[in-house]
Amino acid sequence: MSASKRNNHYIAQGSILAVASLLVRIIGMLYRIPMNNIIGAEGNGYYSNSFKIYNLALIISSYGLPLAVSKLVASRNAKKEYRNSYRVFLVAMAFAISVGLIATLIIFFGADFFAKVLYQSPNTALPLRILSPTIFIFAVMGVLRGFYQGKNTMIPTALSQVIEQIVNAVVSIVAAYLLMKNFSASINVASYGAAGGTLGTFMGACIGLIFLLFVFLVYKPVLNKQMRHDHSENRESYSTIAKLLAITVAPIILSQTVYQISGLIDGSMFGHIMASKEIALFDLEVLKDARLGQLYTEVHRNTIIGIYSGRYELLSYVPVAIATAMAAAIVTSIATDKAWERYDEIRNKVQTSIKFNMIIAIPSAVGMGVLASPILQLIFNDHYQLSANYFKLGSAAIVFYALSTVSSAILQGINKLRVPVINSAISLGIHIIIVFTLLKFTPLSGYALVIGNVTFPLVVCILNWISIERYLDYRQEVIKTFLIPTVSSGLMGTVAYFVYKGMFLGTKSNLLSTLAAIVIAIIVYFVLLIFMKGVDEDELAFMPKGHTLIRILRKLHLL
Repeated sequence: MSASKRNNHYIAQGSILAVASLLVRIIGMLYRIPMNNIIGAEGNGYYSNSFKIYNLALIISSYGLPLAVSKLVASRNAKKEYRNSYRVFLVAMAFAISVGLIATLIIFFGADFFAKVLYQSPNTALPLRILSPTIFIFAVMGVLRGFYQGKNTMIPTALSQVIEQIVNAVVSIVAAYLLMKNFSASINVASYGAAGGTLGTFMGACIGLIFLLFVFLVYKPVLNKQMRHDHSENRESYSTIAKLLAITVAPIILSQTVYQISGLIDGSMFGHIMASKEIALFDLEVLKDARLGQLYTEVHRNTIIGIYSGRYELLSYVPVAIATAMAAAIVTSIATDKAWERYDEIRNKVQTSIKFNMIIAIPSAVGMGVLASPILQLIFNDHYQLSANYFKLGSAAIVFYALSTVSSAILQGINKLRVPVINSAISLGIHIIIVFTLLKFTPLSGYALVIGNVTFPLVVCILNWISIERYLDYRQEVIKTFLIPTVSSGLMGTVAYFVYKGMFLGTKSNLLSTLAAIVIAIIVYFVLLIFMKGVDEDELAFMPKGHTLIRILRKLHLL
């Protein structure tokens, strides 16, 4: 396969997963609207708390498996060592089943302890206990997804994610409604509502796993045929593969643990510090029956966390889904190139993936910041200035998380597995100091979490950038990757702001005004990007349906 075809395949596979990831995030955002209305900000706080503990347990137990398995399988597939690649799958599956089961039992039986010690929020225990079996399900799914990705196909992963999220959405809404209704007389009614949401996650994971197992059964004859035609003399033992898997997965798990633990630590610090502080003036807008001079109660704290996690984090992570998908694709692709020592292709893919992500992430950040209040009103019927301010202050995190995610994947792909861990740990140390200081000594409340959410990935980006330059002798192109998208996004944001204001003045409809502003903003941005030569014809050709897009742009005299 030529270099251009390999690059095109990598972008196409990444795009498949990116589209699926975006669809999953959109479904997740849409179903959270009625669910948030059903369980309220307090219930959403319990829901978010339980997910932070769950995510950390999932990462420690098995989150790194998809990347590790895909990397090990891809490198063996590149050399047509199909028996070895299948042995990787078997060893990883044994690991997932054992570790996933242990983690599930720890979270299930320790739910009360974790909820009280970490958040001083006993009502978080119920949704966390309902969520705990999902850890085992996801561990098994992670191995299957990593195996398919290592075989250079993202389609099973993409389809399973969409199916899983659809089931999650339906069950979450229905279960939250029924539990809130049946336990309406309970003092912990919001906790029961959050448990309905976590039940949806568990059921969605179960259906996703069933789909992946069905694909595996269909694909098994192909695997058997590949293994029969495997005449390579290199036969790796199961113990050797287990050691390689441990060496590969440990740094990935540690790196992702640092990412997730930052949110867990933030929530824990917020719960403990704010319990002894008086309510800030700007928080009175969203806290019912609260008054100045009163200390933050568990309900108050979880209401703020619910707005931060259920509004700001939920929406800001939608465009980051593209970076996550590209990261999954680039690890497999770079691992294959590394096996054959194709360093020029690795550097080319690094530049392509970073640029592709910045073209999406930068305008997303500007758009979220400029249209914060209209978007919140449209999606959540949220008119609070506090929620909008979180977006305006923290939208830059979209860019930094996208870049840090892809850059960490690049380092993992070239076997510098410890480097992202070290970089993330350094950033975490700085992050804890910043957030603790802001929470303890200022009245910023939830704003401190938003600031920390921006600074953490920013430091990771800087350190990862230095590492990539060092290990790949690589220099990132700056003007087309960062400067032109930023200038185009700035002009786009200005247009979007005035389009919204003008439309709303004439129609008084937030729906029409917001949709018009978003559509016009997208058109303006890409026209400016092409006009300023931020993307050339060769780069467009590598994108899915790129040649069709080129023909359209030529007819419009934009190329």
